[in-house]
Amino acid sequence: MNEIPKAAHAKDRYKSGVMEYKKMGYWEPDYEPKDTDIIALFRVTPQDGVDPIEAAAAVAGESSTATWTVVWTDRLTATEKYRGKCYRLDDVPNSPGVYFAYIAYDLDLFEPGSIANIAASIIGNVFGFKPLKALRLEDLRLPVAYVKTFQGPATGVVVERERLDKFGRPLLGATVKPKLGLSGRNYGRVVYEALKGGLDFTKDDENINSQPFMHWRERFLYCMEAVNKAQAATGEIKGSYLNVTAATMEDMYERAEFAKELGSVIVMIDLVIGYTAIQSMAKWARRNDMILHLHRAGHSTYTRQKSHGVSFRVIAKWMRLAGVDHIHAGTAVGKLEGDPSAVRGYYDLCREDFVPQNLGHGIFFDQHWASLNKLMPVASGGIHAGQMHQLIDLFGDDVVLQFGGGTIGHPAGIAQGATANRVALEAMVLARNEGRDILSEGPDILADAAKFCPPLRQALELWKDVTFDYTPTDTPDFVATPSVS
Repeated sequence: MNEIPKAAHAKDRYKSGVMEYKKMGYWEPDYEPKDTDIIALFRVTPQDGVDPIEAAAAVAGESSTATWTVVWTDRLTATEKYRGKCYRLDDVPNSPGVYFAYIAYDLDLFEPGSIANIAASIIGNVFGFKPLKALRLEDLRLPVAYVKTFQGPATGVVVERERLDKFGRPLLGATVKPKLGLSGRNYGRVVYEALKGGLDFTKDDENINSQPFMHWRERFLYCMEAVNKAQAATGEIKGSYLNVTAATMEDMYERAEFAKELGSVIVMIDLVIGYTAIQSMAKWARRNDMILHLHRAGHSTYTRQKSHGVSFRVIAKWMRLAGVDHIHAGTAVGKLEGDPSAVRGYYDLCREDFVPQNLGHGIFFDQHWASLNKLMPVASGGIHAGQMHQLIDLFGDDVVLQFGGGTIGHPAGIAQGATANRVALEAMVLARNEGRDILSEGPDILADAAKFCPPLRQALELWKDVTFDYTPTDTPDFVATPSVS
């Protein structure tokens, strides 16, 4: 990469035939990105023998205006403006033959306010390009000019807390288990017991829609009966994420409208419904004053592998733009994939108005959110009360902590499992507010609380040795080092 290839002279650029992408103008090492450019960072692994600059230029070309041969219609457009421009290529640390390619795209290449369009443009055909062994979209710099074309989260963290009248602590939830097979009446019993025991939310799981054992309308009726009874019993506002995911938009709108009629404060969708459907439901949620929960079902089919696919940090950015209010963003200590540093980066992208570059957290660009509402991250998957100090230390207050098996698997029953989680949470928040070091003192804080709470004592005893200490597959490429003053 020492010799910088030159673009073809104007008189040669439009000659018929096949020309290298780097000579067609898709490699511009002197280009200075504009404030309004969208910048993509790709992890590029060229096939053996393929020049890395040519591979990166091909990514820029095939994700913008290029095709495999020179076409005379290029002369009919402002090609210099519309070309994707790879302006920087770096070696990936500890990964020989792999490169970070920085590619700038003019804002006019994208339809305002459309996740489907930006996805089709940047990750459309190029991921199947033969000269590449693998390709991964690591991050995007979204300019304020583009961010402001989206509505953002329908409700946002601040208004959600006001509606729920819950402040100063994380919210608690649980996924109904088993996720499939319960009758409507038994499903409602789980919801009631969990909410009565101290949780703020229960939720449907990603694959409970409208199966023969329980029609969606039946589930909604029993769940909302449970919510109303739990609210009356506790004096707290409660909710249950009613999954409106269905085969068509018409079906989803019908289910969401019914949830609203029953008085639900929240509905749920799955990532697999697609970007257009997600944005449509977000607009419906904003019009109808409804919190919109997104389960990231299916994301790991393309986010988990380090060499090929799309990083979850990109999905988190797209979903904040699209307008959902909740998104499952990892636990780091639970059963699902997630490096702690990377997960912290995801949470920052969901909740902060400005996220500075932080390579140790996998954040490659400064990101301004231009006062777009905050997106509430959800921690779920294999967590339990004994990890409460770790979860609060990692994620702070603006998070939903969802203990599915860690509530419903309690030996004394669902309500007692919920109580164990609520007492653990309240004890840890109090200790933190008193200035104690909850990360180091956490086990002692929980043990002290458990002396006066048998359900918590049982939970700690049952799950004390449960950990999921596997090596994450998707970790940041850069390690934060302490600064020297």
